[in-house]
Amino acid sequence: MKSPAPRPEEIELKLALPTSDPQGLAKRLARTPVLARRKATQQQLHNIYYDTPGQDLSRERVALRVRRVGSSSHPQWLQTLKMGGRSDSALSHRGEWEVPLPDDELSQAALQATPWPQFDPDGSVFEALAPCLVTAFERTSWSVRKPGGSVVEVSLDIGQIVSGDKSTPICELELELVSGQPAALFQIAHQIASTLAVMPLNISKSERGYALLEDRLYMPLRARSPALKPGMSLPVAAQSVLREMFCQFTSNLYLLSSSDDPEVLHQARVGWRRFRSALRLFKPALATDPLPSWQPLKPLLSFIGELRDLDVARIETLPLFEAAYTGENPVRAEKWQAMLQALSEAARLRRKSIGYALEVPAVGATLLAFTQWLEELPRQDRTGSEADNLLPLKPWARRRVKRLHGKMKTALKDTAHPERLHEARIFAKRLRYVIEAMQPLLPRQARKSWLPQAIRLQKDIGITRDVQQASALVARLEMDHGLAEFLRGVAAGQEHPR
Repeated sequence: MKSPAPRPEEIELKLALPTSDPQGLAKRLARTPVLARRKATQQQLHNIYYDTPGQDLSRERVALRVRRVGSSSHPQWLQTLKMGGRSDSALSHRGEWEVPLPDDELSQAALQATPWPQFDPDGSVFEALAPCLVTAFERTSWSVRKPGGSVVEVSLDIGQIVSGDKSTPICELELELVSGQPAALFQIAHQIASTLAVMPLNISKSERGYALLEDRLYMPLRARSPALKPGMSLPVAAQSVLREMFCQFTSNLYLLSSSDDPEVLHQARVGWRRFRSALRLFKPALATDPLPSWQPLKPLLSFIGELRDLDVARIETLPLFEAAYTGENPVRAEKWQAMLQALSEAARLRRKSIGYALEVPAVGATLLAFTQWLEELPRQDRTGSEADNLLPLKPWARRRVKRLHGKMKTALKDTAHPERLHEARIFAKRLRYVIEAMQPLLPRQARKSWLPQAIRLQKDIGITRDVQQASALVARLEMDHGLAEFLRGVAAGQEHPR
């Protein structure tokens, strides 16, 4: 059996395709200028992934599969081992070792020329392997050669992931670098995104399969702490922090196409706000290549904000005051239910608007531009302030957080004015996001005192804002005048938080 190359690397860019007509995608792609007049090939791919009962492979970011290419009557078999890689970017780099097989049986001998023996020195893991999930899809591929010699394979995959009696659809685009530089992947992706809606996809098919297996496929992605170390360079630390936050935003955006969970929407909004806050934090020290314009995202972000306000009002805020308004009065109870129904209908329409916005090509093109900007961040020249550039990462982080805490304290000195109160809440949010992301670099005071203070302030002022917002939403619905007046009175009583 032919041995694979010593350390081959798979470099690919994954894109989801938010569309209501996946069956027409191949024809639409074939009409894009970058793929037009190029011959497409089609393959039926059936993949069986293996793992131990304790999912030892999944825990170590290892994937092992047997692939059947073609029909079951005339199959070709391939065994593929993939190791490493990250899960916070649509651009992935990981080791890949692929060899042909005579049949559909896993081959331990084929793993000897790979890092598998270091992962499984006594062979006990291999002995415990069993099928855990299946992916089956039709792949339509085009080969694109760019000036300069880069070659990229563009593949449209449409099918499904199956785990037991559960399944989920596959509708995605993979751009794999055959030769040349990764920049070629983004060049081709941008050409496709100019006419076709795309979205950065931060999760592989096998990772989605494990999530399906464990009933967490549609769970919202919450904030995670980046792996920061004091010796990191500022550009690398900035990339780590910003990439995690952007991943939270785009991962939850991707879920919005198939999930009505209000928490998914909330975490998408949180991810974007964290990302914007971190950009402000790092910008003085990273005057890099121009940041992509987020102007094309504004309608989408506006719809997300409006839907979040509706969700908070009807699910969290208004139920607190239902009993006080309705009492034992059936007429008031009927008015209250009519109000909730009107809010639910408004939320349904906003959710549809978000779906339409995600199918606008300019939205995906902008998300793709941010993905590329983040990937290139450590290689960009630093031209920020000299004082910031000369500081090691840990003192720099402490100085920036201390300055932000000072701004929050200043805003709190004059909370009699609503605009200053709102400003204090914004600073509290920014301080919270930054401390949570950079905790390993910060002093105990920031983690144990400033962080709880920021969270408490954000919550207290937020309660006031939520009641006022709910009252304003009901007033705009032009519901019963008495109900609107009741909520206006409740909002007035919340004007002075603790």
